[in-house]
Amino acid sequence: MVVVKEWKIKSQRRNLTIVVEFILLGFSDLPKLQGVLFGIFLIMYMSILLGNGLIIIITKTDPSLQTPMYFFLGNFSFSEICYTSVTLPRMMMNLWTKKRNISFLNCALQLGFLLILGGTECLLLAVMAYDRYVAICKPLYYSLIMNSKVCTQLVLGSWFSAMPILIAQTYQIFSLPFCGSNILNHLFCDMPPLLKLACGKKFINEFFIYADAVVFAMVPFLLILGSYIKIITTILEMPSATGRYKAFSTCSSHLIVVVLFFGSAIITYSIPKSSSLSGVDKVLSLFYTIVTPMFNPLIYSLRNKDVIAALKKLLPKGLIS
Repeated sequence: MVVVKEWKIKSQRRNLTIVVEFILLGFSDLPKLQGVLFGIFLIMYMSILLGNGLIIIITKTDPSLQTPMYFFLGNFSFSEICYTSVTLPRMMMNLWTKKRNISFLNCALQLGFLLILGGTECLLLAVMAYDRYVAICKPLYYSLIMNSKVCTQLVLGSWFSAMPILIAQTYQIFSLPFCGSNILNHLFCDMPPLLKLACGKKFINEFFIYADAVVFAMVPFLLILGSYIKIITTILEMPSATGRYKAFSTCSSHLIVVVLFFGSAIITYSIPKSSSLSGVDKVLSLFYTIVTPMFNPLIYSLRNKDVIAALKKLLPKGLIS
C-alpha cells in the first residue's frame, strides 16, 4: 500500500510542469494582419495618451476647472493612461516582434497592476457619481461636503484601498501549480485564462475572485446606480426646463462612461467561457481596456462647454472650432 501511494505521488509530480513563461496567443490566428493591427493599436494608444493627457493638463492649470468634479476627472484620466499602459504596449511589442512569450514574473506583474488599476477606476467612478449626487441633490451643502480635504481623501482611498487585497489575490493565483500547457489564448495575462491552466484546488481562488469582484466592481456599480436614481429623481422635480437640462448635462458624460466601462466588463466576465467564444472575449477585453479609455476624453470634452473653453485656451487657434 505504501509503495502504491508513493508511486501515485511521484506520478502526480511528473504531470506537473514548472512554468517559467507563458505564451500569449493574441491575434496569432491573423498572421497577415499583424502589421495593420500594430498600426491601429499605435494610433489608439497615442490617442489615449494625448486625449487623457490634455484632460490632466487643463484640470491642473485652468482656473475655471479647479473644482472637485474636474479634480476627480483628472485623476480618472491619469488612471486610464496607467490602465491602458499595462496591456497595450506589450500587445504592440508582440505584434511587432511576433514573439508572444511573457515571463512568469512579468505575467504576474501585469495581472497585479491590471487588477489594482481596474479596481481604482471602479472606485473613482463611484466617487465621481457621489460628487454629482451632492452637487445636484444637496447644492447648498456642496462646498461644505466636498471640501479639498474630503476630495483628497476620496482619491487616495480609491488609489490605495484596493492594493493590498488585489496584490494578495494575484499572489494566490500565481501560487497555484500550473500543469500541461502554458499557452494563454488571450491578449494579456488575465484571471480566467490563467485559472484554466492552473491545477489543484482552485475553489478558494475562484471564491476570492468573486468576492473581490463584488467589493470592487458590484458595490461601486450599485452605489453609482443609487446615486443616479436620486439624481434623475431630483432633476425631474426641477420646475425649470433650463435647470433640468443644465443639471443633466453636468452628469451625462460620466453616466455614458459608466455604461461603457461597466457594461463591457460585465458582459466579458458573465458570458459562458468556451474555446468557441475566445474571439469574443478578446474583442470585449479590447473594448474596456482600450476603446473606452480612448473615447472618454471625447465624451467629456464634446459634452462640456468648460472643457472645450479650456482646450481652446491651451491648443493653437483654429484647431478647435
